[in-house]
Amino acid sequence: MVKIYVVDNGGQWTHREWRTLRDLEVDTKIIPNTTLFNEIINEEIDGLVLSGGAPRIGLKDELGNTAEYLERADFPILGICAGHHYMARFFGGKAIPSETPEFGKIELIILKQDPLFKGVPEKSIVWESHNDEVTDLPDVFELLAESENCKIQAMRHIKKPFYGVQFHPEVEHTVYGEKIFRNFINMCKK
Repeated sequence: MVKIYVVDNGGQWTHREWRTLRDLEVDTKIIPNTTLFNEIINEEIDGLVLSGGAPRIGLKDELGNTAEYLERADFPILGICAGHHYMARFFGGKAIPSETPEFGKIELIILKQDPLFKGVPEKSIVWESHNDEVTDLPDVFELLAESENCKIQAMRHIKKPFYGVQFHPEVEHTVYGEKIFRNFINMCKK
């Protein structure tokens, strides 16, 4: 059974991310973002989800031990909302308060087909809940998706299996959210 842990950054939907993975028959648990990387490795995990967080949390210089995870991991990592912001900033991108914060349903436009979006149409409805956004893509990432008001909705590291998404695939209002999670799970299988 694939093992994917959810790193708790204080987000309101951390438990939904965990529950989505559990319902998809993943061995999962929520861990604090202060968990040491060596503790995670000792658990022989296959992937991590960096949860969303409270407003501005993804803009902080430190987010527990998240920098260590991003520096040392060679397994897939999915950053959601604040996890996405922090990932972008860690790799040299920029995340700032949104000019137009998004809340509720928006249309996601996939710009580049990728295994994360396998089986997801070019345009679909996703759920947003953010005051901040990534505005400058890190040099080592490629852009995968956008929306009308947020130009960096999804990104992928060009060498490591790291992904960031602005939207929330764990909520039922994201039409293909379960499919996106299944695709991420497939990436984590050894």
